[in-house]
Amino acid sequence: MKGLTIYSLAIGLCLTAAAAFAQNPKAKSGTFALTNANIQTVTNGVITNGTIVLSGGKITDLGTGVTPPAGAIVIDCKGMWIYPGMIDAGTHIGLLEIGQIEQASDERESGQVIPQMKALTAINPNSVVIPVTRVSGVTTVLTVPDGGLMPGTAALVNLHGYVPDQMFAGFEGVVVNFPNTGRRGFFDRRTDDEIKKATEKALTQLSDTWDKAVQYAKLDSATKGKKEYYPEMQALLPVVRGERALIIEVNASKDITAALKWISDKKIKKPILSGVAEGWRVAADIAKAGIPVLAGPVLAIPSRDSDKYDKGYANPGLMKKAGVKVAIRTNETENVRNLPYHAAFAATYGMGKEDALKAVTIVPAEIFGVASQMGSIEKGKDATLFVCDGDPFETKTQVKEVFINGWQMPMQNRQTELYEEFLKR
Repeated sequence: MKGLTIYSLAIGLCLTAAAAFAQNPKAKSGTFALTNANIQTVTNGVITNGTIVLSGGKITDLGTGVTPPAGAIVIDCKGMWIYPGMIDAGTHIGLLEIGQIEQASDERESGQVIPQMKALTAINPNSVVIPVTRVSGVTTVLTVPDGGLMPGTAALVNLHGYVPDQMFAGFEGVVVNFPNTGRRGFFDRRTDDEIKKATEKALTQLSDTWDKAVQYAKLDSATKGKKEYYPEMQALLPVVRGERALIIEVNASKDITAALKWISDKKIKKPILSGVAEGWRVAADIAKAGIPVLAGPVLAIPSRDSDKYDKGYANPGLMKKAGVKVAIRTNETENVRNLPYHAAFAATYGMGKEDALKAVTIVPAEIFGVASQMGSIEKGKDATLFVCDGDPFETKTQVKEVFINGWQMPMQNRQTELYEEFLKR
């Protein structure tokens, strides 16, 4: 009888757990009509009192005289605003869950030159950070590995999908951590001479690796692909041929200047600068080189004690004013949800609201070569957008609905659950 009681209790617990799991909200697909909305298209101005029809993962109709199709799920957005989903141009989402636990961290692997290590392979689609991020209107992110000289290949992903391939948004880029001439932090006790030698050694290794990749590409062409497999060089092959971007993480103005020279000397076909904390100091040189920038974090202290407090906030705007193509990134994991506020500070400190909005929508889409799919609200583009009750750059604004590739996202996550749990404690 005792055994039967324990057995019954176990079955009850299993059924309770199953019921609780079944109550977790899931994304919904179908045909949706979002009516009576103010639509910020980004590329074609604002449509007042308009309707957007979403079907088959695409925006199938858009405008003021649109009638919802038969059978569509109609969502009245009167008094609401619709924006394209925001794109964070540099994060670690899905690669890092718990930093103190090795098994929960895939953002860095062993080795200095490992471009074949792909973020898309390592990303965790079930990361608890993903639902927290997308309810803020951030629907797409570049997730970037970290570590050595060439730590891997970054991937652009949408924040919905059960497997990495379902999340993939059409862009990958090999990452380079350009040799840094500065100190790593207050704990760095190296002498100036030691820092100089370490930088020269890293730059030599980077150049040697690139030269080897160029030779590998020539060998590949000569043998029509019939050669010994070399994973590091195979990963660099599309970069050498200009089929894939090289994302160069660099921040100090001296290092940016060195990176620009290295890019020119090595004839890099698709370079992108990332971080670029002191880009404002050499903005004219970056603009002259015609290289786009993934700037951020914007919510950051100045890189030098002698700089004004707001240089981090003003950096994107100063580069944009000089003629640089600028997208904004947070370089965060848990706090990618704050991307709208990074953009808001950039807007306030010189970039302007219109350009700051573009810097988290259409500009990163253009830099990543996916502007035909996302970054603005246009007929035929992916149905990736959000509905909110005001300016998304203001903290008081509430996001009401989020759609990714036509899927209506659940607006529940661990933080909303905690809020509801303790609201009336």
